[in-house]
Amino acid sequence: MEKKSLTALVSAFSRAYHAEHNQVKIFDDPIAIQLLTDQEYEQIAFNMSQAVSFFRPSFVGSQEQALREVVDYQLSPSPLGRAAFAEQSLAVAASLGAEQYLIFAAGYDTFAYRQPEWAEKLRIFEIDHPVTAADKERRVSALPLAKPANLHCIAADFLEADWTSRLAACPAFDPERISFSSLLGISYYLPKHAFKQLLSSIARLVPSGSSFVFDYPDELTLTPEAGERAQKQVMMAMRAGEPMQAGYSYAELEQLLEEANLLIYQHLTPSEITRELFQAYNERQPDHKITAFDNVNYCLAVKSSR
Repeated sequence: MEKKSLTALVSAFSRAYHAEHNQVKIFDDPIAIQLLTDQEYEQIAFNMSQAVSFFRPSFVGSQEQALREVVDYQLSPSPLGRAAFAEQSLAVAASLGAEQYLIFAAGYDTFAYRQPEWAEKLRIFEIDHPVTAADKERRVSALPLAKPANLHCIAADFLEADWTSRLAACPAFDPERISFSSLLGISYYLPKHAFKQLLSSIARLVPSGSSFVFDYPDELTLTPEAGERAQKQVMMAMRAGEPMQAGYSYAELEQLLEEANLLIYQHLTPSEITRELFQAYNERQPDHKITAFDNVNYCLAVKSSR
């Protein structure tokens, strides 16, 4: 974590490419492309188009077609689907009284800069590793974007025991306000005990009724029984120096959440994700269909009152 996250950069590229190349979108992030330099965008695009033989061995077509194939098949499903799920869930939580939005491992998330009117009442906190947080700030400061008045950026390493003190010390943070916590793309890269500890630490900071949204790999992800895309994603993460470390069965996740004083409110499997989040796009783009990623589920949990 002592360097810019390659995974976060590729995720930003995926959101940018989808926004630039589709009228009907699974998730619309028009700002993502502004956070990447032209050189970064072109380099990632070139590398991915050249990797088509790895991801789609039977593919035949041009370099641009190869890029589209890799993006739609391998890169986009998770960043687009989980972001859509999280922000739809956030909108519901805000309508029910949530007043704080905590984005953990924020990476190059752009919600604060494209927030709708209903979000203006929220206190938004972007929480990330100091290296990534500094890089995000550098990129944003170079753009003609004013920092939203309700945005607060906190540099913290979740692997350090006292990271919660950095959030608690922020004057804008109120432990009495109902909060919505986003932990997208985190569960893969932490050992199980560390992910449980992270959830428990956050749960102790927020009141009952607060929500948690995250994606997670199932129990087959790190085994030969995983889907082809999942196996290749594991290989990609390893090569990027960000190895995946855990997978969870539903029962195991349910137990972990219960021990953190959280209860599952909504849970989506890959087939449900495709049906609920991707259907409108797929109907309009039959030649470029996107399906939810193999072995990845989405979860919305709520802190119980006990």
